[in-house]
This record gives sequence, structure tokens and C-alpha cells, in this order.
Amino acid sequence: MQFQSFIMIKYLIIALFFLPLFTTAQVAKTPVVVKKTAIVKKAPTKPVKKAVKKRAIKKETSSTIQQANKNGFVVNGVITDAENGAIIKMLNGNTGVLENTTTIKNGKFSFKGSTGSPDFKLIGINGEPPFITVFLDNNVVNIKATKATMQEANIAGSASHKDFENFLNATKPYNDLLAGKGRFEISFMTEAANALENFVKTNPTSFITPLAIFRQNQITGDYQKLESMYNLLDPTVKKSALAGYIAQQIELNKAAGYGKPLASFSQADTSGKQVSIESFKGKYVLVDFWASWCGPCRAENPNVANTFEKYKNKNFTVLGISLDRAKEAWIDAIAMDKLNWTQLSDLQFWGNAVAKQFGIQSIPQNFLIDPQGNLVGKNLRGAALEFRLSQLIP
Repeated sequence: MQFQSFIMIKYLIIALFFLPLFTTAQVAKTPVVVKKTAIVKKAPTKPVKKAVKKRAIKKETSSTIQQANKNGFVVNGVITDAENGAIIKMLNGNTGVLENTTTIKNGKFSFKGSTGSPDFKLIGINGEPPFITVFLDNNVVNIKATKATMQEANIAGSASHKDFENFLNATKPYNDLLAGKGRFEISFMTEAANALENFVKTNPTSFITPLAIFRQNQITGDYQKLESMYNLLDPTVKKSALAGYIAQQIELNKAAGYGKPLASFSQADTSGKQVSIESFKGKYVLVDFWASWCGPCRAENPNVANTFEKYKNKNFTVLGISLDRAKEAWIDAIAMDKLNWTQLSDLQFWGNAVAKQFGIQSIPQNFLIDPQGNLVGKNLRGAALEFRLSQLIP
């Protein structure tokens, strides 16, 4: 059952949110005890942003905060070529948990229920892909599809789902970017980020707007913008599952110390010399946790190396922290991946002192700090790293 839930969640991430799977992290098998370190308070430095012409998104009609049918929802569905007696299951789009079951009769099925706030539901034959994805509210919803067109089903009656369709249409030019492929030019990423932010500003009462906030942050990695956009949401929308996830990320960002100095540390480099993070003051530094044995890390290294080459003469560098345990493998990987920046390790595997200091239990992970040593980014991978640097470095 746990495996089935995992499959459902993975399907939702890929099919509904089109989230780019930039990497799969290597995870420590045993819990890591986090060493508490003092953070000295300093005034955070405001990032410098380039002036960019905004591309406006037409304001769409948001779903009303008061849902129309207080008694709940009714889903009337038609799958014209489905066999009589076929089992139709409705799953929670966030968890993959089964919520309702019915059967096909003469190509038709029906569900009844209620939802506290509009939420994603997945409807499938036997609860398996391909799914009909509906952003469901407490209304009478009519669905028409065939087995071959489940993912393109015609859905009517849900104001919230209409908002979802409007969002998809408004962001269609950026689908490939949001899926982690296609154009990664800074100007195009900026255009997409501005378009998503505009959607948020013009649709604060829509329950789909938290998805726009998530998407914008997916591109920019700007923790300050994440919170300011969340604060624009109507209080009722903030109670939804999607908004709750955003709120959780904001709290995690604060706990990580965004805008505050990264705690001091030091470790030996490849020659055995102790190097302190303090020696990099005055530069933007990406503190990059990786290892030669970590496949996702090695896959990400070319992105880091390319960004390093573009920004190394613009007051930026990288500081590698390896969780290796064999020095030869570590040195060979540095040379093979052309990691032309300072590398540190104590060769203690998951027991690496710096990794334990920051509670690192999976890799790759990274922290971006500004010239004053303040944390201004975390886990920036692929095009997101270069985009964040373009925001910070004039």
C-alpha cells in the first residue's frame, strides 16, 4: 500500500505539476545528529535586481471564496468506452490516498462527497494512470472522456477547476521551462517569473494561486519573494492544502537562517591545509555538499562547473564539501568533473563534521551566501543557480 501511494504521488508530481526532477538525492541511512551553532545577527544585504520589462498576464476570473454548494460536491462522469462494471477510484491528489470508489454503468459513474477547500483529485480506472485530474470544489461537476483521453477530459461545473485551466493557459509558453527542459536564457526565465508573479497579484482570491507562487519560486529560488507573494493571498485561500505547503516552506526557510550569517566552519582541503569559510568573505560563495560516489551529485556537477566559469570573474566562487571516505576516489572525481574550485573533506562519509553541523542527511545540497556571509539561497540546482546569481550580481 505504501508503494502504491508512492506511485500515485510520483504521478501527480509529473503529470499535474510538471515539476522538473533535476536530481534524485543520495540519503543517509541513519539519522544524523545536528550540532547547534550560534548565528551572529547582522543586517541582511538586499539583493540587486535587474530592471526587466514585465510581460503581463491577463487577469482571469477567480473562483469565489464562498463555495456554491454547501452540501458538498457531486461528480457525474462519462467514459464512453469503459466496460460495464469497471472500478473507478478517486484519489487524493496530495497524498495518493483512496477517497472514493464506484463502478461504471453504461459508460457512466458518479461520486458524492465534500471538501473543506478546493483540492486536486485523481480519477482513474482501478485507481491507475492515466488519470483525470480535477481541481475539485463543492459543486456539481460534469466530466466527459474516453479511455484514450483521460488526461484531456472535458470538465465543467467547478469554478476552481476553471481557474486551474486559466492558469495552465496563462503559463503555457513556459511549460518546457517549468518541466526542466527547453529555454534557460536568463531573459526568458525572468519573463516567466514576472508572469507568474503577475498572476499571483491579480488572482489573490483564487485557490489555484498558491500553485503560481510555487512555480515562481521554482524558477527564482527567492525566499523573500516567496513570503511576500504568500502574504497577498486571501485569508481563506491560506487555509488550503497548497497554501499550507507554501507556509511550511516559508517556516523552513526561516529555520534555515535565510538572510542571516551562515555559521562558521573549517575543514582540510586536498593538500591537508585547513580552510575556513571566513576566508571567502567579500565573495558570493556556493557551499556545495557532494561525493564521488553520489550519482545525482556527479550529474549536477557540470551545471555547477558551467555556472562557476560564467561567474568566477564576478565575485563568485564555489566551495566543495565532500562526503567521501576514500581520498583517491575524491581526487579523481574532482579532476574528472573539472571542479576548479576549493574542495574540503575530512573523509568521514556521512560523519563529515561540516555536514553534521548543518544537518545534511541527503546530497547534493548547497547553500549560497552573499559577500557578508548571509544565506541567500539553498539547494539551487540546474538553471535555478544561474538565475539566482543573475538576480544578485549586477
